[in-house]
Amino acid sequence: MIKNKIKRILVPIDGSKNSLRGLDEAIYFARQCQATIIGLHVVKVSPGIVLNKKKIESGSIKSVEMLMEAAKTKAGRHGVQLNYKIIKGADPGYDIVQYSKKHRNDLIVIGARGLGALKEAFLGSVSNYVLHKSKIPVLIVK
Repeated sequence: MIKNKIKRILVPIDGSKNSLRGLDEAIYFARQCQATIIGLHVVKVSPGIVLNKKKIESGSIKSVEMLMEAAKTKAGRHGVQLNYKIIKGADPGYDIVQYSKKHRNDLIVIGARGLGALKEAFLGSVSNYVLHKSKIPVLIVK
């Protein structure tokens, strides 16, 4: 039974409509499986850019924390526990896959396209990377 296998659902959240739809689907699955959701946000940092780094990070982290707290509240209203993690990385797709491996998640629910500037035909570059590199099941939400 799949119900017993899915206990930890990883949901990358960047604030885009698709990532929030992904959160909705993850909440649905979590309720069915009595699973916990782990919301993950990757703050993209470019190596070599140091212009007033602390000020940029402080403002950016505050808005991300507000986004993640809203996601936690939304999940809680549906009786689902959501814990979140904010990490820094240069490549969000790679960072999501590595996080899922390290923390032994059972499922990744990701939006088809996020806030990235580069648009691909059907999938965003991050969801495409996660789909092809993840060793666990991936649900892509449009």
